[in-house]
Amino acid sequence: MSNWLLPESLADILPAEARRIEELRRNLLDLYRTYGFELVAPPLVEYIDSLLSGTGGALNLRTCKLIDQLSGRTLGVRADITPQVSRIDAHLLNREGVTRLCYCGSVLHARPAGLLSDRELLQIGAEIFGHAGVEADIEILELALESVKRAGVSSARLDLNHPGVLRAIVDSDSALADSVDEISDLLSTKDVPALGSLALRLPDIKPVTVQALLSLASLYGGTEVIAKARETLPALPALRRALDDLEALIRALPTHEFSIDLADMGSGYGYHSGVVFSIYAEGWHDALVKGGRYDGVGKAFGRSRPATGFSLDLRKLSSGLPPAPVAMAIRAPWGTDVALVGALRALRDSGEIVVQVLPGQTHRLDEFTVDRELVLDNGAWKVRAIQ
Repeated sequence: MSNWLLPESLADILPAEARRIEELRRNLLDLYRTYGFELVAPPLVEYIDSLLSGTGGALNLRTCKLIDQLSGRTLGVRADITPQVSRIDAHLLNREGVTRLCYCGSVLHARPAGLLSDRELLQIGAEIFGHAGVEADIEILELALESVKRAGVSSARLDLNHPGVLRAIVDSDSALADSVDEISDLLSTKDVPALGSLALRLPDIKPVTVQALLSLASLYGGTEVIAKARETLPALPALRRALDDLEALIRALPTHEFSIDLADMGSGYGYHSGVVFSIYAEGWHDALVKGGRYDGVGKAFGRSRPATGFSLDLRKLSSGLPPAPVAMAIRAPWGTDVALVGALRALRDSGEIVVQVLPGQTHRLDEFTVDRELVLDNGAWKVRAIQ
């Protein structure tokens, strides 16, 4: 095996792309600061008990595990930073009222999420803790949309769902208690025949429940889906509240395009407690941003808190953007002359990129185009255009 080969679904990032990703990181973290979000930086590795607290089984399967040589306990390399931020809010900060936290760091998946997915992501996100109202969800949605806009993404489309719709149906029929995961998967794949056959496999299931699940599988499309859901689904109080939350978000963002898919549970049915959303855009094969409400995750750390937030992968975001533009640079000779050193310092202090040519060497630069040079003219160092 060649020494330069990397494991499957892992890749190096070369200079121009790495620079653009870093610029996106700085831009977005500065954006979150203007909204009042404070930056935190959790460790890459934690005890597995803490890392997976309150997150369900899906994250466990994505987490790489190893043994701590100091304690003998099992460690996990984080596959998602959100649970770590929840731990910081609940246990370390332990504040009253609203806390806004943001973060950016690498995460590692044991397996790629899809055929075109990487195993290492540069995850950036923002979370609001301490407010259970829809106002926090609106702020998070606005910030997520502004994030992709700042990156240069046009025509972003919002996809909304609320697991409370399915949860209300499940809670109304005890026959479904042991089949929630299966039903969630069947709804996500729109497997209507399998949903219709539930009455054969679950003899105690109510006919109205089967009909509600069949209706739920067809409830996707534009915002008119919410009105259709009110007409076709049972009039359960929790279900109505979930639809009310979706309508409140849509009214708060009247200039944006929405789609609704009440059957798409994804992998977060057991994790999310309120509105969930994804942002899609032309040029990316799947969702750019994912987020939603996940109240109570901090309970595992001794303090249950309302929470809502979002995250995205900066590497994926960058990969779908137009090629990064090159920067203009100045070529300068190598030397330690006091006047030359002073000229170099002055140029760099003013924001110019100055590349000194080492003796006997040529340079190939991916990020820069050298269009000027620093030359000695009548005893003074001057910048002139390269013809």
